[in-house]
Amino acid sequence: MNDTSQHLRNRLLAAMRPEDLERLVPHLQPMEMTAGVILYEPEDLLDTAYFPYDAVISIVSVMRDGGVAEMATVGREGVAGFAWPTSSGRAPGRHLVQLPGSGARMPLQRLHAVAAESVDLQHLLLRYMEVFLRETMQLAACNALHPVEARCARWILMTQDRVGSPELRLTQEFLSEMLGVQRTTVSLVTRTLERQGLIRNRRGLIEVIDRSGLEGASCECYRVIEDNLGRLLPLAPE
Repeated sequence: MNDTSQHLRNRLLAAMRPEDLERLVPHLQPMEMTAGVILYEPEDLLDTAYFPYDAVISIVSVMRDGGVAEMATVGREGVAGFAWPTSSGRAPGRHLVQLPGSGARMPLQRLHAVAAESVDLQHLLLRYMEVFLRETMQLAACNALHPVEARCARWILMTQDRVGSPELRLTQEFLSEMLGVQRTTVSLVTRTLERQGLIRNRRGLIEVIDRSGLEGASCECYRVIEDNLGRLLPLAPE
């Protein structure tokens, strides 16, 4: 059964007017997102919009030598694979499922059709695209200026927010790719955070123990990104 309530787990869907969401619901297909699955390669034609509920999708830049660096993440706050009809409609980077979980997908053409008849939905999507652009720009500065320890703390915090759980199922190898550093560096950083009592690090699992302490270890970028999200895409009233 494709009922409306399950889709309210996604912040962007929950922020829509009820009448706009009702028009989208028949086209939203619930799905399980499996870790490591590639949704789009760079320059693929965008034809499906993905709304995570507790999964996280990474958008990464792929170098000629096969190296990757994370440009942005999408979790329960937004949508992956969205582009305006007037754009090139091509994926700006590889879209892959970073952390497994549930979500929904729908044909991008149907989302365009509903938005074309709703100024409110157009404005909401524009605000989300501003959130996404600001995040991408902030992460570019973060990766260039801040030490890996602070970036790792920021990454864990952002991922926890997007999953909605203190337990993050991921390997150190995957985390090293997202941070653009060697696996040995990630191992040293996570051990340091664990010794400080901020996280618990087990094989394939990182658990946040002291969130406020982790925020203290993070760079300013975490708060900038989350403040932009709260201002431009406020949570719907309970």
